[in-house]
Amino acid sequence: MSAMSHKILVVDDDAHIREVLSFALAKAGMDVREAGDGEAALAMVDRDRPDLIVLDINMPRMDGLEVCRRLRAAGDLPILFLSSRDDEVDRVVGLELGADDYVVKPFSPREVVARVGAILKRGARGLDQAGATGPVVHNRLRLDPEAWEAHWHAHSVPVTVTEFQLLLLLASLPSKVFSRDAIIDRLHGPGFAVTDRTIDSHIRNLRHKFAAVGATDLIETRAGVGYRIGRCLGEAA
Repeated sequence: MSAMSHKILVVDDDAHIREVLSFALAKAGMDVREAGDGEAALAMVDRDRPDLIVLDINMPRMDGLEVCRRLRAAGDLPILFLSSRDDEVDRVVGLELGADDYVVKPFSPREVVARVGAILKRGARGLDQAGATGPVVHNRLRLDPEAWEAHWHAHSVPVTVTEFQLLLLLASLPSKVFSRDAIIDRLHGPGFAVTDRTIDSHIRNLRHKFAAVGATDLIETRAGVGYRIGRCLGEAA
C-alpha cells in the first residue's frame, strides 16, 4: 500500500497548526484534508472516511473528546490526539476513549508524521513479529488479523488498531509475561516515546470492552512485571 493511498484528516481550530501539519503530512506522501471544528470533522468523516484523523482536544463548539466518543460509537477509525497542554487527565481520558496515540503541543511536525506513520503501519502489517499469520484462538477469544476483528465466543468486540495489536501480541504468546516496555517496543518500535500509563489505559479499555460480553479473565496483571493473556474462559454474556 503506497503512502498516497493514506487519507489523513487534520482537525484543529488553529489554521496555522492545520497548515503546518498538512504540509508535513503531504510532504510525507499523504493525502491530507482539513477541518476547523468537530462538527465539520464528523461531516467529513461521513462523506469520505479517512484512514486516520489527527484530532485536537481543545476546540470550541465540539471538543476533540466528544468527536472521539462519536467516532468510537460508529467504528474504529484510528485517532491521534493533539493537546495544548501536557495534562495527565486529558491524556488518560483521551486514551480511554479509544485514541491510538497522543501528542502534546508544542510538537515537532516530524514527530506527528512519525506517529501517524507508525499507526498506519501497524494497521497495515499486523504483528508479524508475534508470528500471527492467520486467526489466533485462545479458548473463547478469537482474533482475525486479516479482517482486524476481535471476537469473544459468539460476540464481536469493537477495538481500535492499537488495542487489537496489543491483544494479538499477548494472545500469540500466551505463556509470556510482557513488561510495559516490551509491549511499547513491540507496538511502536524501540525508543518510541510512549508512557507506561498509555499501555495501562489500553489494557483497561480492553478489559472493559470484553467484560461487557462476559470476559472476566481476558488479561492478567503480574504485579511489578507486566501483563499476559488470561485464561479466557469467562462466561459469555
